Amino acid sequence: MLPQLTMVLGGAASGKSALAESLVVQTGRSRVYLATAQAFDDEMQAKVDRHRDMRGSGWRTVEAPLDPGTPLRATDPDHIVLLDCATMWLSNQLLAEADLAHAQDAFLTALWECPAPVVVVSNEVGLSVVPENALARRFREAQGRLNQSLAAQAGLVVNVVAGLPQVLKGQLP
Repeated sequence: MLPQLTMVLGGAASGKSALAESLVVQTGRSRVYLATAQAFDDEMQAKVDRHRDMRGSGWRTVEAPLDPGTPLRATDPDHIVLLDCATMWLSNQLLAEADLAHAQDAFLTALWECPAPVVVVSNEVGLSVVPENALARRFREAQGRLNQSLAAQAGLVVNVVAGLPQVLKGQLP
């Protein structure tokens, strides 16, 4: 059984979404895919389509690039939510020039108040070089703070490297 909040963390193309999806499917609950990506170009649209095809049927998709709180709070307690991903949500907040501290607090509160279990996917971006521009450095710092807050709140935290899960906190079902 998954805890109220599970965090699946990893680098780009590490296999984190596939693991998160399998954890959700294993519960046997009705599945809600809370999508935070915005497709501003053909390449991103192709990625969104590829992820949708890989998930297959059995998912209800809800688009929430800026405000996942409303659909999280409205989720049926018998369902399970996969929020993919916190990194895209944070990027959207930066691009919208939102107050990041306020947005993060609201995001974390909504996750905690969701009546159904939630699995959140997020990218680990702190293992690479220091970015050369101010926006990228601001993003990296904000993502690190968000990941730390998510991990503190989550009952299960799994880091995925090369498709291999490493449990950092809690226990896989």
